[in-house]
Amino acid sequence: MRAFLILEDGTVFSGTSIGSAKEVISEIVFNTSMTGYLEVLTDPSYAGQAVVMTYPLIGNYGICHEDMESVRPWPDGYIVRELSRMPSNFRSEDSIQHFLESYDIPGIAGIDTRALTKILREKGTMNGMITTDEDYKLEEILPKIKAYSPSGVVRKVTCQEKYVLPGEGHRVALMDFGAKQNIARSLNERGCQVTVYPAYTAAEEILADAPDGIMLSNGPGDPKECTEIIAELKKLYETDVPIFAICLGHQLMALATGGDTYKMKYGHRGGNHPVKDLETGRVYISSQNHGYVVDTDSLDEKIAVPAFVNVNDKTNEGLAYTGKNIFTVQFHPEACPGPRDSSYLFDRFLKMMEVAR
Repeated sequence: MRAFLILEDGTVFSGTSIGSAKEVISEIVFNTSMTGYLEVLTDPSYAGQAVVMTYPLIGNYGICHEDMESVRPWPDGYIVRELSRMPSNFRSEDSIQHFLESYDIPGIAGIDTRALTKILREKGTMNGMITTDEDYKLEEILPKIKAYSPSGVVRKVTCQEKYVLPGEGHRVALMDFGAKQNIARSLNERGCQVTVYPAYTAAEEILADAPDGIMLSNGPGDPKECTEIIAELKKLYETDVPIFAICLGHQLMALATGGDTYKMKYGHRGGNHPVKDLETGRVYISSQNHGYVVDTDSLDEKIAVPAFVNVNDKTNEGLAYTGKNIFTVQFHPEACPGPRDSSYLFDRFLKMMEVAR
């Protein structure tokens, strides 16, 4: 079945329908990872977006459910150059085609993803429609595409009630804004007892459980939309409980303490982004997935100072909070997919909790 990707600027790509045949309008973003497509599909940070994979062959090692980063895939749509129809891997349990169909996610294969990515890099992230309707009328659908805006996505992806992953060590409260499973797993593997809380949990409830540390997770959408969460983070900031934040959590803590964020032209999504630790001068290759960034010009150095910077475009990649047991990063130390260069940050968090005791 033929399918079409129609961008808000009127550009049309023609290909083959994969997954569900339903029509969808979404924000179109690209990911440069060469492997880890299942982890990308199951990353809740992609809620409200359709993902373009720049690597030309996707699906060759199939689907292994053990590698999923949440209970289901989250993108609105999936866009690839070539989809492998016959996966070859002893761990494979399913094909991407069937996986997408099972979760009613539409996609398109057979398009020039290199040309599409160049458009998104030059013009910036834009909305688009995936459709199998060959009789589409641009003049009717372009206003609808342009009007789309992802909203309410954190509430969509967060857990519905708190739950505990047992451990004998430090007690960590993980606020789930769309957390990848490897965040909790990385803490659990270090002996921590991890209690996962829904995104809109009141600060008082978290503090009443007397955690040794608080983890703020990744998640989707515009951080400025999360006004209720920001209000609770202001209360957590005022305590002496050690806090470690990743991605959306990093942005929300900056907003809670008077900083600002802005939308990037096309964001950082992939597994090859170099970040520099400003304290040591060492550079790490990181996994990233974000379209917003903290504006360092908005920071009060009495509250927070830059701790990491992106080597490519010099945007902020992390903050150290002055006089507080708080540090935050824009990238993903939990990886999945890799690289795992920055996993040591979890050990730094454990050290903070140990000292705070």
